[in-house]
Amino acid sequence: MNLTDAGVLRQFLSRHGLAANKGLGQHFLCSGPVVSKIVEVCAGCPGVFEIGPGPGVLTSLLSERAERMIAIELDPLMLGALAESAPRAEVRQEDALVANIPSILQELPSPRALVSNLPYYITGPLLTRISEARQHFSVAVLMMQKEVGLRVLAAARESARGSLSVYLQAQFDITRVANVPAGSFMPPPKVDSIVLAFRPRFSDLSSEQETALFKLIRAGFVQPRKTLANNLVGRYHVDRLVALEWEATAGLGEKARPQELTLEEWVRLSLAISAAGF
Repeated sequence: MNLTDAGVLRQFLSRHGLAANKGLGQHFLCSGPVVSKIVEVCAGCPGVFEIGPGPGVLTSLLSERAERMIAIELDPLMLGALAESAPRAEVRQEDALVANIPSILQELPSPRALVSNLPYYITGPLLTRISEARQHFSVAVLMMQKEVGLRVLAAARESARGSLSVYLQAQFDITRVANVPAGSFMPPPKVDSIVLAFRPRFSDLSSEQETALFKLIRAGFVQPRKTLANNLVGRYHVDRLVALEWEATAGLGEKARPQELTLEEWVRLSLAISAAGF
């Protein structure tokens, strides 16, 4: 059954009495080329975990290639369809925002792939939960709204760069897998999407230093149009001269703005602030 064919998918959904639930942000991928690219990234991973499989367009192919696959789906109406489209997958009705993602991943053989078409309305919280589980998978292949994906990819000195960019780039090597136009879905959303691959990276920072870095990244972008020093003054409640001293220690100029910093500069600044007892 080729569910990437729009006609076949439409008949399959009709037979199971299913329709996209707008309240759950459901848009069903039906693009063969995009599905193939996602499956290709997961090649070599005997364990696959999918969040939000829907009717199983991706699940059917991923489960055929995996040694073991677990999928969690919030919508109970999808369970019957998944039993037909992906009988080899272990499907559980769970909410990804409360599920124990590390524990589920540990049930799978390694190396592991995590796959999800992130619902637009919970993209941020779900990205955070996935990043917190990065020790337990080798690659995460995630589809998201294109605007969000471009922010994730944004490099230093690009206008789209923000706290999300730096936060995720500190934890992953991120690459573009595919651009996904709105017409690749049923029903088509109002925006285009993008698929990104997230491969965990681990620095020499201790857990305490990493926590301090993430705190700094959030603080640095509170008011992204202002200079970094102004944001530091407001967040750490210090005199401007102190903030400028931290920046100088990290090799930054006093007019530096948060979107201009590379990841390495964020790390140096965070270590300078921690050394000062903050």
